[in-house]
Amino acid sequence: MEKKQKKIVLFTSPSCKWCTVAKEYFKKNGYRFKTIDITKDAKAAQDCERHGCRGVPVVLIGSRWICGFDQKAIEKALG
Repeated sequence: MEKKQKKIVLFTSPSCKWCTVAKEYFKKNGYRFKTIDITKDAKAAQDCERHGCRGVPVVLIGSRWICGFDQKAIEKALG
């Protein structure tokens, strides 16, 4: 039985190069994730800021917030 993947939410903006890198990383590794465009969702943008993230991408894995595309932190959070 495969273990359940932690929920991944990727906060992005349309002009963000690192957001594209993050999306490619998750796709390449077979992770399902939800994308939220913070330019269209003010509440999501506020959530990111409240967790200390001033720019995108912001990756939320389970309850862990990761500011920027930090591959080591992402892999650690995914277990």
